[in-house]
Parts: sequence; C-alpha cells; structure tokens
Amino acid sequence: MRTHRFRLIFTATLVLFVVTWTGAAPAYSVTSRVVRPTQKLAALLSAHGAFSKPTRDSTSLGLVPTRRPITGERTVLPVLGERTDADGREWLHVRLPGRPNGHTGWIKQRATAASTTRWHIVVDTSRRRVIVYKNGRTVRIVKAVVGKPSTPTPHGEFFVEEVIKLRATDVGAPFALALSARSNVFQEFDGGPGQIALHGLMNVGGVLGSAVSHGCVRLGNSTMRWLVVRISPGVPVTITS
Repeated sequence: MRTHRFRLIFTATLVLFVVTWTGAAPAYSVTSRVVRPTQKLAALLSAHGAFSKPTRDSTSLGLVPTRRPITGERTVLPVLGERTDADGREWLHVRLPGRPNGHTGWIKQRATAASTTRWHIVVDTSRRRVIVYKNGRTVRIVKAVVGKPSTPTPHGEFFVEEVIKLRATDVGAPFALALSARSNVFQEFDGGPGQIALHGLMNVGGVLGSAVSHGCVRLGNSTMRWLVVRISPGVPVTITS
C-alpha cells in the first residue's frame, strides 16, 4: 500500500468511528441474508465493460477500469451470480463501484481472477457501532460515530474499493478503507466524489457514540491497523440501521 493524499468525503469534520476491542464479542443478530460465511470475488485483469444483462446487446453501464484511482490497486468486485449465454460466453453478476449506490451489472468472466473472502463488515448507524465478521461469525463489535442527520452515512450493500496508507499529517490517518458507497448529499466533497470511507482518528475530532460527520466512519487507530492486515479490496460492507 502506497501513501497518498486522501480526498474522500472526509476532511477535518468526518465521521468518528472509534473502535475499541471488547474482548469476547457479544452476540449480535444479523440475518444470514446480510452476512454469509464467504463471498466470491473477481479481480479484473483488464478493463471490463459492465452491462445490464449477461448479453452483449444489453444496456452498457460503463467501463470498469483495471485499477483503482487512488492507490492503483487492482479492482476487485464481489460476485453475486454467474451465467453462460447462448453462445457459451461466461458472465459474472457483480457489484459495481461508484454511483448510483449499490448498483450491479454483468461483466464477462474472461480476464478475471477468482478468489474468496471470509470477511464481512457491518455498520449499524442506529446503534452507532461496527461489527466485523469472519466465516459468518462475529469477531469484533465496536462503537461508532456516524453521519449527522443532514449528511447521513448511506445505507446499502457496498464493498471495499481500496486500502489506503495515509501520511501522519493526513486527516483520517493512519489508514482508510475506501468504499464503493457515495454520499447521498454531496456529489462532490473537497475535490473528491463524495466517497465514503472507514478511517482512523488522526487529525480529526469527535465523540464516540455521536452522529456528527459528513458521512464517513472513523475507527480507532489501533483497530485500523488491525483491519488493514485482514481486510482487502472486494470485502463486502453492509451499512444498515
């Protein structure tokens, strides 16, 4: 992971999402529809056109680049389904980055590399906490500060686009997990696309358990260090209430 100036939706007043280790994680109920033991992923080995249906003559949804814009990491997409068309071409139904939030499309399986993740992150905005799952089982539960009512943290099914190492002087250092989620309020923020992220506490303030941010989620610095050695691009992130 290379160090980059991070221009997502957070600057000096982002979401505080302070994470504290709670020891043995208490029980937390999330339906199996939301958190599954594993998630199939597809890494793009070349740029892929996304389509509304698994056919070449369906509506084009745009081009998904091979690498992410901030770090240059390879694009990795969660796979929701697979299909073979009448001509024998294999297609993947995937989640797509960017707007509109939670949108999906079909890409050709050709020039992709398959893998699986056992991790899943859930952000609960009403309880202002985050739950980290591995193999469908709770690993950590931590309190959070989420978006204020006028700039709420968007709800939906998303995924980690990039894992970013920040400079010590950057807002949100030491690390950030940039998500496929975008703000429903800001089409642009501080020169960026209003992208939502989970990030650290350095150079920002906030009180654990409050809702004061522009939409991002802040995590304790030690927890961000714990996450970045486990969480990689493509890991699903569910934001719910």
